[in-house]
Amino acid sequence: MRIIVTGGAGFIGSHIVDAYLALGHDVLVLDSLWEHGGGRRANVPERANFVHMDIRDANIARIFHEFRPEIVSHHAAQHSVAISARDPKFDADVNVIGLLNVLETSVKSGVKKVIFASSGATFGTPDHFPIVESTPQRPTSPYGITKMVAEHYLRFYKEEKGLDFTALRYGNVYGPRQDPNGEAGVISIFIGKFLKREGIRIDWDGDQTRDYVFVKDVAQANAAALDKGSGGIYVIGTNVKTSVNEVYRALVKISGFEAPVTPGPRRAGDARDAQFDSSLAQKELGWKPATNLMDGMRETYEYFEKLAS
Repeated sequence: MRIIVTGGAGFIGSHIVDAYLALGHDVLVLDSLWEHGGGRRANVPERANFVHMDIRDANIARIFHEFRPEIVSHHAAQHSVAISARDPKFDADVNVIGLLNVLETSVKSGVKKVIFASSGATFGTPDHFPIVESTPQRPTSPYGITKMVAEHYLRFYKEEKGLDFTALRYGNVYGPRQDPNGEAGVISIFIGKFLKREGIRIDWDGDQTRDYVFVKDVAQANAAALDKGSGGIYVIGTNVKTSVNEVYRALVKISGFEAPVTPGPRRAGDARDAQFDSSLAQKELGWKPATNLMDGMRETYEYFEKLAS
């Protein structure tokens, strides 16, 4: 198949590109390489085509017309909860207006299906755990709001314009290539500090939990969604809650370094807990997580350690 991956030079997107190429598909990466987004030209393998362009640019129509994709994997986004809380207008411009540009262009160029990177942030902090697809969505950040709105647009485009979709609501994705200098991704940020033998900051009380899912497992969910999950929305996680304090202690064990800790306040928009039951994804996509947190963190640490050497 011919597949465009928006945001394909980024952390998650580049692993999805790897998975699609491994299956023999023809892939084009469209990425703005925004400095806060984590997109790096070096993340794009030579076998993939690359276009440096923002998803809000009207010129994406030309790229779609020339490449003629059957599938669009839409992973280009403003992904930081902190940035979304500071600048909700910018967040919506990228995550809603950018999405609409991609969807309109997809319809006009004959794309069959969009695979969309949604987020567990659409749920906020629910009343009951684990989170499943039917859990009420009450996002606590502008980022979560835009991801929820995007799902409604996907339904509209399927019903009214015949553009199929599968949306994947990710837990906290971590792994190699995540930006350790960004504002999102506590595991990569901590690893960056541990490798420099610097102190870290733990916001709130550190007992807030997330469901950390390894990026290569997420890439396999995107591969499964190529021909499964028509019109479906799935939570993608491990069904395990892990606190920030537990992440810290695991990295102490992996690195042999006990980084000094400075406490910080709760970040605006942060939810208290998260835990995702991916039973529906297993049933309908044939996907389940394959990597436990300790193994994934060790692989991630070794990746960044090698980069630093």
